[in-house]
Amino acid sequence: MAQIAFIGLGNMGAPMAINLIKSGHQLTVFDLNPDAVKTLSDHGATAAKQATDTVKGADVVISMLPAGKHVESLYLGETALLDAISTDALIIDSSTIDAETAKKVAAAASAQNKAFIDAPVSGGTAGAAQGTLSFMIGGEKSHYERALPILKAMGSNLFHAGQAGCGQVAKMCNNMLLAIQMTGTAEALALAIRNGLSPETVSEIMLKSSGRNWSLEVYNPVPGIMDNAPASREYQGGFMVDLMLKDLKLALDAAASSGSSAPMGSLARSLYNLHANQTDHNGQLDFSSIFRLYSKEFS
Repeated sequence: MAQIAFIGLGNMGAPMAINLIKSGHQLTVFDLNPDAVKTLSDHGATAAKQATDTVKGADVVISMLPAGKHVESLYLGETALLDAISTDALIIDSSTIDAETAKKVAAAASAQNKAFIDAPVSGGTAGAAQGTLSFMIGGEKSHYERALPILKAMGSNLFHAGQAGCGQVAKMCNNMLLAIQMTGTAEALALAIRNGLSPETVSEIMLKSSGRNWSLEVYNPVPGIMDNAPASREYQGGFMVDLMLKDLKLALDAAASSGSSAPMGSLARSLYNLHANQTDHNGQLDFSSIFRLYSKEFS
């Protein structure tokens, strides 16, 4: 069992950390939100007063932060966490950030002979709680293999995408496709409903036909179709629209910098922007709430 430093206890980080504790690992945790730290303390973690206190004696350091600027600031900026981490420790950043920042931190870690992987996740808050996340991992193969026992306590699908930054590229491409898929699914369902089909019937038909997709299978955007889907909880408790917009920006920035065409991704981002700006709170709703953009009955 490992001594783990875990920094960032948000909607994803907290359940991931709890699963590590359940697997028998010893955790020292830090977050700017004291309530989040208390939740982990109640599960047996040791609370740290600042990020640098978490890494003393740590075998593994895991960070789960909102954006690239936070990751860079933590490891290379004012906090300078990288300097405080033992040479023998493994650093796992599971934040969803731009690939260039992941590469920058990885290069700085390599210069100090420290192991670093970028390991963003997919699977949402439900996957984080159930320990079934998918990890998309960038970094040296030996570092990936070293991380496997730790990652398996939090996820069930582990992929080595390539060198540093490749995990972030895989994540941004996956989420761009998810946004495209959800906007199209919501549009098709709303069209069917407005033309006299029940959402239950058309969903069943699509699930047995060529329109079948993940959004229909496990995340139907129409309220009342799936009891466990955010749509049936007023679009609460899932992957927020604001976070989807963040990931779409990462994907489109990468497309621009590499000279790639991403017209569908660009359209999906425009639709989510429109949805987010319709009310003050739409950005906090689950991304499947895009259905409301097409259906006045549920807006």
